Amino acid sequence: MLSDLLNKGQKSFGTKSQNDRDLQNFLKEKEWLGEVSAIPLQQSLRDLEPAYSNFFGSCQGKIKGIKVKHPRFKKRKYRQSAKFTKAGFKLKGEKVYLAKIGNLKVVWSRPLPSEPSSVTVIKNSTDRYFLSFVVEIQPQALADNGRSVGIDLGIATFATLSTGEKIDAPKPLKKRLKRLKKAQRGSSVCVMQWTGVIRSETLI
Repeated sequence: MLSDLLNKGQKSFGTKSQNDRDLQNFLKEKEWLGEVSAIPLQQSLRDLEPAYSNFFGSCQGKIKGIKVKHPRFKKRKYRQSAKFTKAGFKLKGEKVYLAKIGNLKVVWSRPLPSEPSSVTVIKNSTDRYFLSFVVEIQPQALADNGRSVGIDLGIATFATLSTGEKIDAPKPLKKRLKRLKKAQRGSSVCVMQWTGVIRSETLI
């Protein structure tokens, strides 16, 4: 449906009503899409509107600077996400209900400061799932203490303050190299043992 825009020579992504009609027709053609909520599909179209507008605008010379590339389609084996608006999710105590999915048991990293307006389900490359909520907060300004400090960022030293204090770089890779080497040794042992099992079965 979306790739037909270029094939037909269109120069715009279409209006919201047109895209909604196209989506409904597409849902009738692909019945398996009815197994999931239509809200993430609609939100994908909403997110694609500015992406295609920038792309067509760049092709027509309306947007200056670096040429905007064509929006890339998602691949099943990489990072996935689905956005649910207010009508598609509900908070139930420590659980989150998603339309046509059900109740999810969530490990909360922090309490929500206010009622969320949307939630995005994110699946990363390691098949781990996360929930990202959009909430509205009132920023609180810190009291002015009348003091200021200059910060100079460096390489050997992460930061040097105008007071003379130096802050070392965290260097997380160096701290985890020992753990990485140990994990690699364990992985190589597992591979050798597995290879040995295959050879013994072949001989039998």
